[in-house]
Amino acid sequence: MQLPFFPSSVKLINPTLGFFKKEDIIYYLHNGSPIFCHSESDLNSYRYIAANMVDSGLCGIKELADALGVKRRNIERYTANLRKKGTDWFFNRSDKRGQCHKLTDELKQEAERLIGDFFSVSDVARMLGVSEGALRYHIRKGNIKKKWSLR
Repeated sequence: MQLPFFPSSVKLINPTLGFFKKEDIIYYLHNGSPIFCHSESDLNSYRYIAANMVDSGLCGIKELADALGVKRRNIERYTANLRKKGTDWFFNRSDKRGQCHKLTDELKQEAERLIGDFFSVSDVARMLGVSEGALRYHIRKGNIKKKWSLR
């Protein structure tokens, strides 16, 4: 049995688990021995490590959230993603933030063609099964070109 010995700079998550920062690296210790580390700016590794510690039973969600100063729901979400989607999800997923899930590039081209054929924006939205607001947003942003009518 190993007694938990921690340096004075370690912030404890529970009696056997702690972490500390040295330069730009965060180190996680279990009974005084390093088990994980990641760069301070590496969010995917941080999320994976947090989920892994909870999933392996090293700490509870509340303990970890309180020690790290993050919302409990975030730790719950990371752990659920690890259990459902596995390790690869943290490191090999495509970043889809800021992309419209319904209005794909093909739909944008089709919308531009229909608008170019002088269909109204509301008619095009109805035909393509997307919201009129989404089409108008992409027209404003210049992602969909609109031919100007003389009306």
